[in-house]
Amino acid sequence: MGLKVVSSAIISFSVFLLLASAAKAQSKGVFDVTKYGADKDITEALTNAWKDACASTNPSKVLIPSGTYSLRKLTLAGPCKAAIELQVDGILKAPVDPNQFSGGHWVNFGYVDKFTLSGSGTFDGQGKAAWSKSTCQKDKDCDSLPMNIRFDFITNALVRDITSRDSKNFHVNVLGCRNLTFQHFTVSAPGESVNTDGIHIGRSTGIYIIDSKIGTGDDCISVGDGTEELHITGVTCGPGHGISVGSLGKYPNEKPVSGIFVKNCTISDTTNGVRIKSWPALYGGAASNMHFEDIVMNNVQNPVIIDQVYCPWNQCSLKAPSKVKISDVSFKNIRGTSATPVVVQIACSSGIPCDKVQLADIKLAYSGPDGPAKSQCSNVKPIISGIMSASGC
Repeated sequence: MGLKVVSSAIISFSVFLLLASAAKAQSKGVFDVTKYGADKDITEALTNAWKDACASTNPSKVLIPSGTYSLRKLTLAGPCKAAIELQVDGILKAPVDPNQFSGGHWVNFGYVDKFTLSGSGTFDGQGKAAWSKSTCQKDKDCDSLPMNIRFDFITNALVRDITSRDSKNFHVNVLGCRNLTFQHFTVSAPGESVNTDGIHIGRSTGIYIIDSKIGTGDDCISVGDGTEELHITGVTCGPGHGISVGSLGKYPNEKPVSGIFVKNCTISDTTNGVRIKSWPALYGGAASNMHFEDIVMNNVQNPVIIDQVYCPWNQCSLKAPSKVKISDVSFKNIRGTSATPVVVQIACSSGIPCDKVQLADIKLAYSGPDGPAKSQCSNVKPIISGIMSASGC
């Protein structure tokens, strides 16, 4: 009996050592910035932790624990040797003064494959002072303010549960990315904040924005040239300017936009709902295979709009039509309330009319003093089916 007890004790102790060894090995995969001397300013510690994690041949995690930290302009780049995760549980605060930034971003993630940005934390751009001084609403040559987060050439990645607050400029810019998902992502800024698009996507493929909440002072989501296979599902938008494709045709050599799917979203108290916009007179382009379905509008000023004479603040010439070709577009089961009587406005190019535009089950009510809800269409012959609560098109 004694030998059995001793043997059991030895086996138990051996298991303990194995478990302890495994736990120790597992802990080596976590690079906690507090172990790198992180204090109030986390910039150097995060840089060093990322460098070590990126060099690991095993999957690794950089951890920013709960707390409030200052973070200066930073680039976290790959390629890394294995999958890497940045878990942010704290609040990161940007410098208040825009002059402390050079270039167009605060935090930049670039050239990483198999990347995850997770946690309950917040990227706080502290943009209030910058908005009050910005001239970007009226001056096309204004100095660009820094964006909260840039994702450049990221592949096979997930951003979940993170908050971007009060960015000085766009909250998120996505460029050259492939297979990138935003899930339970939150954008928070007041409606009067200037040029603070929630998520802007350009020249990227396979972007998914799922079950997220975006409230800001500009487009909740904006789609630039070269975007393909963008899926927006379960997004709550407002305040802001709605969900927009474009503006397109402002610059030469823009790449086509195709495969835009917006479904099961709610848009409230915004200046626009779902919108496609292009500049007149300037440059050519194409946007096709774009579908907006099962969208609820609550007090939205322009719920459904294609605007090919987009010319904010008279910054362009209206003497020539837009050169952007828009085709294969559908708006289906769009319902709710409008803050203006024109609930559907399809203003296509007189030079290249829109092609294959469908309106199905548009149930938008207007209860203001300017008469019943109506629709306006030009340079397009939409295919109308189901309920159409607004006459005119």
